[in-house]
Amino acid sequence: MSWQGRLADLGSLPRNNSLVGTGHIDKAAIISVAGDSVWAATSGFTVSPDEMKNLVSVLSGNSAAVDKAHADGIHIGGDRYVVARIEDRSIYGRQGRNGICVAKTKQAIIIAHHGEAQVAGNATQTTEALADYLIKAGY
Repeated sequence: MSWQGRLADLGSLPRNNSLVGTGHIDKAAIISVAGDSVWAATSGFTVSPDEMKNLVSVLSGNSAAVDKAHADGIHIGGDRYVVARIEDRSIYGRQGRNGICVAKTKQAIIIAHHGEAQVAGNATQTTEALADYLIKAGY
């Protein structure tokens, strides 16, 4: 399975193996855990190099980056999201009725966006389930 396939709407994948295919996520990207490359992205969803580096800093527990994220928010795709919470491997943010869920695995960072038509809790559960699956698979 390709990284792009993890994002695509592919009916043959189990529900927890495809983000957009679940209907809980409208766009997503998978980047390297180093924040130096995009492995897959849905059409029109672009994460800049600076945005990737910032996510890596926050997820690595850099206290200055975490404090800045809480104060100023997280930028993804050029949009600012107010940080709702930061956990060990995850960041959750809101922009009005839209939101993001970012989950780190051993080798990748999953960035999932949900629109106002989707339920934030379902988007979070879907993203975290894919992260768990990738971790169990060695990624």
